[in-house]
Amino acid sequence: IVSGVVVCWCAVWLYILLTRRACTSKARLDGKTVIITGSNSGIGKATALDLAARGARVIMACRNVDRALQVRKRIADKTRNNNIIVKSIDLSDMLSVRQFAEDVNNYEPRLDVLIHNAGVLIPEKLTTDQGLNTIFATNHFGPFLLTHLLMGLLKRTGKSRIIFVSSSAHSIGNLDLSNPNPKKDASTSRLLFSWNMYCSSKLAGVLCARELARRLEGSGVTANCLHPGYVYTSILCNPCPNTVAEHVFTFLFPLIMTKRQGAQTTIHLAVSEELERVSGKYFSNCMEKTPGNVTEDVELAGKYWRLCEAIVG
Repeated sequence: IVSGVVVCWCAVWLYILLTRRACTSKARLDGKTVIITGSNSGIGKATALDLAARGARVIMACRNVDRALQVRKRIADKTRNNNIIVKSIDLSDMLSVRQFAEDVNNYEPRLDVLIHNAGVLIPEKLTTDQGLNTIFATNHFGPFLLTHLLMGLLKRTGKSRIIFVSSSAHSIGNLDLSNPNPKKDASTSRLLFSWNMYCSSKLAGVLCARELARRLEGSGVTANCLHPGYVYTSILCNPCPNTVAEHVFTFLFPLIMTKRQGAQTTIHLAVSEELERVSGKYFSNCMEKTPGNVTEDVELAGKYWRLCEAIVG
């Protein structure tokens, strides 16, 4: 039995190793500006490192500014690119989103890539001070508003890309148009509620990304979303910061990716030349995939879009 388990494990590990893809583009981003939310850890940090190495001006949009400044220094030292900026944003706070967008619009002459990477699964508080579901606010309402506020700059820049880091969990999410800002009831556990909200917020993101792509047709701006894979980050497994531990864990559990591996599809969408005109698609493992069926519902997308507009003001 033991030998059979070992053989099966080796077969799975080998299959995943042989089929896992990485971004192969060597494109440079000199003179281009990229915003990455949640880029002080996880795949956001790995994405920032890669794009900075390609010469981009990287704006790290983070809630924890002190940590972001430490990461910024390490990235700058490693890439020899000092054109890395840290700006404060709390995506669960619509006022903070507006202040961030105002600052970018006032001081940045261009925006080539907007990467919505930040996300939360189990927040400290389930409801924000503004009365919003914290998971929905962070994972969807905040990015929705930020995209709207930066759209003018994206369009003026031309050939810009908007990227939503989603999850395959969107396929089991549910959107109730009669209750777009859900609150936890007493009969539901905090963990189950948070998981349901995470899945549903990711569904909201995919649905609206595809609706956004329809609205942007002919504008020169594209919008795509992606599933990064199952990555060794705090949103999945509260990782040890030790890089050796990360690689040991991902070796023992081959479905789990390192942060660098998990960032590859985001990087692919941000830099690959062949995707310049591709919009409204869903990607995983650096390939186009088919998202959940409900994301094809154009009528639902339109209705939900208008609800989101009303919620974020």
